Amino acid sequence: MAAQSRKRSRPAPKRRPGGNPQKAHRPVPRAATPATARDWIGAARLRTLPLAITPVLIGTGAATLVDGQLHWVIALACLAVAFALQIGVNYANDYSDGIRGTDDVRVGPGRLTGGKKAKPRTVLIVALAFFALAALVGLALVIRTGQWWLIAVGAACIVAAWFYTGGKRPYGYNALGEVFVFVFFGLVATLGTTWLQVQSLPQEAWFGAVAAGLFACAVLLPNNLRDIDQDRLAGKRTLSVLIGRRATQVLFSVFVLVPFAISVFLALVYPIAWLTLLALLGALSAILIVWTYRAPRELIVALQVTSFTSVGYGAILFWAFVA
Repeated sequence: MAAQSRKRSRPAPKRRPGGNPQKAHRPVPRAATPATARDWIGAARLRTLPLAITPVLIGTGAATLVDGQLHWVIALACLAVAFALQIGVNYANDYSDGIRGTDDVRVGPGRLTGGKKAKPRTVLIVALAFFALAALVGLALVIRTGQWWLIAVGAACIVAAWFYTGGKRPYGYNALGEVFVFVFFGLVATLGTTWLQVQSLPQEAWFGAVAAGLFACAVLLPNNLRDIDQDRLAGKRTLSVLIGRRATQVLFSVFVLVPFAISVFLALVYPIAWLTLLALLGALSAILIVWTYRAPRELIVALQVTSFTSVGYGAILFWAFVA
């Protein structure tokens, strides 16, 4: 009886105010698995890289209309710059969104920084390394062509890539992401490719630049549509957050279809451009997915289909110009 009395009088363990008495029984979450090579490759978002090829194809094709020559060395250097910038901005987005906590509630593929798979500083260094690579190849192009004023354009590209999601007031968080993508991955990439090769900008280059920019904008929308609820919670005001799901679906359809209206117009002078309508099959498939999706993964497929539709479109337009 004495032992039972002592057991009953033992004081209860102290808890912090507001503490959950069941918290001690919850399993301790495991630390994130360190990033593998596959994780790093995934963070580069290779599915978007065809968008870097499209403006170089179109811009190179338009350049041949001026002097009838293929400037392969310059074209490949332009492609290297486009690849490096696109990969750099993807890693920079991973870093900036991760340290802000935006990726804490994402439903898409995991990220290096947000998923605690890599140190933020490491991701930042990799992003800056790709920006530096783009700058070096771009400088070589400037020296080769003597177009020194393009150094300012290259610097603007890198600054715009960083402040897309970086800095205190990233414009990608204020519904301006599509503007950046249209200008730099459409107009600047296409027209810059043409100018570096022939120091001239035929009207075909301008038409192609608009088409390339619209495809690049279209690729943004499935991601933003997929993350619309999470972005709203995180305070990321993408265009999709502002205009809603239905308007985003309509805008995606417009972005994907207008390039084909441009190619039909060009086909009146360059008949091979009619073959771009073959790529319309991919475009219509992507539109169907965006309007009927039921799971976030389906929107990733729409992004991939749009990206490859873009490069197919660019390849046919290149052929139409050089033929």
